[in-house]
Amino acid sequence: MDLRGLVASLRENAHAANERRLLALTGDREAGIDAAYTAIAAAGVDDEAVSLVTTQQGFRYHRLHPDHADELLGTTREIVVLDCHEGFSANALGQVTGAVDGGGLLVLVLPPLGAIPNQLIALVDQVAVPPFSRDDVGNHFRRRLVTTLRHHPGVAIVRLPPSTAATNDDTPDEITIKRDGLINRSQSTPPSDPRKYTDTPFPDAAYEACRTVDQARGVAGLSALSSPGNAVVVEADRGRGKSSAAGLAAAALAADGRDVLVTAPSFDNAAELFERATELLATLDHLAADGSADSDTDKIEPPMATTAGGRIRFASPPDAADLPSEPDVVIVDEAAALPVRLLERLLDAPAVGFCTTVHGYEGSGRGFAVRFRDRLAASSYDVTDIELREPIRYGQGDPIEAWLAWTLLLDAEPPADQLVADATPETVSYRTLTADDLVDDESLFRSVVGLLVAAHYKTEPDDIVRLLDAPNLKLRALLADGHPVSVALLAREGGLSSEQQAEIYRGQRVQGNMLPDVLTSQLRDPTAAGPVGYRVMRIATHHAARSRGLGSELLSWCHDEFGDAVDWFGVGFGATPRLLSFWRVNGYRPVHLSVTRNQTSGEHSALMLRPCSTAGIDLAGRHSRWFRERIAGQLADTLSGVAPDVIRGVLRAVSVPADDTQQGTLDLDDRGWRVLAGVAYGPGTYEAAPHVFQQLAMAHLISPIAELSPRAERLLVRKVLQCAPWATVADELGFASERQCKRAFGTIVRQFCEAVDDEAGGDIIAEERATYED
Repeated sequence: MDLRGLVASLRENAHAANERRLLALTGDREAGIDAAYTAIAAAGVDDEAVSLVTTQQGFRYHRLHPDHADELLGTTREIVVLDCHEGFSANALGQVTGAVDGGGLLVLVLPPLGAIPNQLIALVDQVAVPPFSRDDVGNHFRRRLVTTLRHHPGVAIVRLPPSTAATNDDTPDEITIKRDGLINRSQSTPPSDPRKYTDTPFPDAAYEACRTVDQARGVAGLSALSSPGNAVVVEADRGRGKSSAAGLAAAALAADGRDVLVTAPSFDNAAELFERATELLATLDHLAADGSADSDTDKIEPPMATTAGGRIRFASPPDAADLPSEPDVVIVDEAAALPVRLLERLLDAPAVGFCTTVHGYEGSGRGFAVRFRDRLAASSYDVTDIELREPIRYGQGDPIEAWLAWTLLLDAEPPADQLVADATPETVSYRTLTADDLVDDESLFRSVVGLLVAAHYKTEPDDIVRLLDAPNLKLRALLADGHPVSVALLAREGGLSSEQQAEIYRGQRVQGNMLPDVLTSQLRDPTAAGPVGYRVMRIATHHAARSRGLGSELLSWCHDEFGDAVDWFGVGFGATPRLLSFWRVNGYRPVHLSVTRNQTSGEHSALMLRPCSTAGIDLAGRHSRWFRERIAGQLADTLSGVAPDVIRGVLRAVSVPADDTQQGTLDLDDRGWRVLAGVAYGPGTYEAAPHVFQQLAMAHLISPIAELSPRAERLLVRKVLQCAPWATVADELGFASERQCKRAFGTIVRQFCEAVDDEAGGDIIAEERATYED
């Protein structure tokens, strides 16, 4: 059989079962590209149904660079060719595979299979971070790729002869078919036909636009959002059409005059939703000619107006959490990728729908379930749960979906709850997990990845490559009866040469050194990349064993193991009060708070350090000092919108060393003490000397002076440090009036005056108080 005959057989076999097949063309690159053209021609598809993902240019077909493979998400192709010789990544592999339709072919242009463990250099460069070289990078992932290609059903492998250009021979040898990839099915699994739902408020056209019965069932469930007080959760694996179902539901709601607000990690994540909504509104002839946004929705795009007065609009998660213009319905796509804090704020909407991926790298349904479902269940909503199982583009049991999930561990799950439910710091064991350990124990590997995915929405296929092959990473775990209950992924950073340090200082990026990069380039410390440290890149504890100290126990083991070998430990994360408290308790203190917030989480990133050596103490000490010196000014400017509880947590975590003369002291001159006493006991005002109260607030929040309630400390943050107007502070903190808020401020100052001793201005305060009492 020649290549044309093989392609024809694969297409026929795939069409019969409404499945996909994978064709691996192995050999030199030019021969592979030539063979890919032959395969496309043999498939007899239109040019528009083909995409080539390659670093090369000059093709007549739609072409994307591998770095832009995500543009295929949500699209459909009959053939996708991925040139793996250059620019290959695990992320790109996942992104292009999802675009292939039932009956279609995924074509991989690869080196000879036996050579792959020593090639695919893009994977090497991805994890060869300084000071490590290419020679330090492993090849476990490349070996895994070869194994899954050789053994998984539905994969055809063709060994190619050298290209004519390489051999100067017009008659190259015949191809060798190592596997034909054909599967014998007892019966085909064609797509199911949608059905109508006459007992819902949605029009028939909404269901006629569905591609499967499962999707129609999802749209019917989402119709509950027509009535206030309802919440709907749609869960599905990738490719089940949940975003399309949400788009059809949004269109039906808007066609009935509802104002629908859509949010997702980015607008790209919601593109499919808007596309299907547009199609349905056009079918219903409800799409208004003028779809411009109202003047009060300048942050919301793109608005889609309907003839019934409804609309569909998009907002980033932080903006959507404010429920701008009071929407009738909120729909969240890829909800598992959003922080619980933002999701909870959306529960003030009249009706809300959540669409979430169960297995995938946009976020995990498991994480969503663990972190948010209890909050939703405790709300006042009537909750409808929908699970979509039927793939949209291909039949159930598609072998290429299973191959991708196996290769990239997309279906990895944490250990079952009952296996770790009794774990405590006293019953677990600390273990080093090497790449060999993961390769030799697939169950362990899947449990570790499942924990990471459930805890961190940013986990992606490229992380599998890092886990297996990155020379700068260390993986440590606590095991309960052999099952991982808590895992930590540590990334070695720093230890760079003087030349590399100079490059960072001049603004050049040095891969894989996040903390040294920020400390050097942004905070202008030319020697910060010299000391060596471990950044805690990920730490995850099983949801069934949280709040027992397991995360702190794991960190303590890591500190003991590596503390003598490095200068510092560090971490960077989206700052929340809970996380700031966790890292403070474990000996980390802040050195930076980003002045911009993440557009997905709405959080400002905090960087914290824990010194281990003299060099680490020097590094952490000066950056902690610089942080204290600059943050007061930032709070009235670039950080004026940060939540007061985050600021409280950041400043409390500063933990100034006992021998530091700036340890939360209140060093005022005589006039300063008189100003305080005047506000506490007399006619003085805050406005007469704001800098005095700024000193007071900073000193107290770093090292408490008086016993203040959380509300009182929030008042200090919002008024004194962030300089918000009295009316704003009163409204945010629930005071009945500005007057009441100011009286509360006076009470706070009085508590400070009563807390200071004689050496801290007590005599002056006593004299001033006596003056007013007299």
